[in-house]
Amino acid sequence: MSAILETRNLGRNLPGDPPIVLVRDVNVTIEPGAFTTIVGPSGCGKSSLLYLLGLIDRPTTGELLVEGREVSQLSGDERARIRLARFGFVFQFHFLLPEFSALENVMLPIQRLGRLPIAQAREQALGLLAGVGLEDKHGKTPDRLSGGERQRVAIARALANDPILILGDEPTGNLDSHNSARVVETLHALAHEQGRAVACVTHDPGIAEASDVQIEMLDGRVENVIDRRPAKPQGLLGREPSAD
Repeated sequence: MSAILETRNLGRNLPGDPPIVLVRDVNVTIEPGAFTTIVGPSGCGKSSLLYLLGLIDRPTTGELLVEGREVSQLSGDERARIRLARFGFVFQFHFLLPEFSALENVMLPIQRLGRLPIAQAREQALGLLAGVGLEDKHGKTPDRLSGGERQRVAIARALANDPILILGDEPTGNLDSHNSARVVETLHALAHEQGRAVACVTHDPGIAEASDVQIEMLDGRVENVIDRRPAKPQGLLGREPSAD
């Protein structure tokens, strides 16, 4: 299965004497249909790596490929277009606009992309809210929703433009155990049932241990990758069986 994202010796430094190393020589792949977690102690570079993968920050060294295309040196506008059209983001804080309803918050990225008329954008947003169990809360503003409901609206918004990749930075960090479990269940379903790539930074060992792929970081480096997915069946001489 082709990788959605691939890094080659990816690194990011902040100016200084000596430079402050945030991420160094990272080689990872993020694949569709897999729920991937990025773990490690505070300050190890987890979020810095996630922001590189999401084209929010630009690497100092190495390459980042999105669907096989090297994108690290694209202009800011080109990177923003990829983020809007192909990626979805869910952060620890939901960042919903407080004056807008749940429906209007989900509609915003659809309208910004400009592919659909308002009526279709509304219909699509309602469907996304229904998909996270909030069809009856579409008219409520964030202050009238629980913490778990607000985060599920944020997930629906992340799905607004049918992204190939969902990136999360501690998406359950502000939730109780019940709401955390529901959000994680939703993220798993996005990977396993819809075939999207999902990658999340987490401090929660339970979430990490339930992921398909666990990337362990220390001091800006990837120390270990645990892949819990079943091994692919192999044919003769180690080749995959023919489709014939």
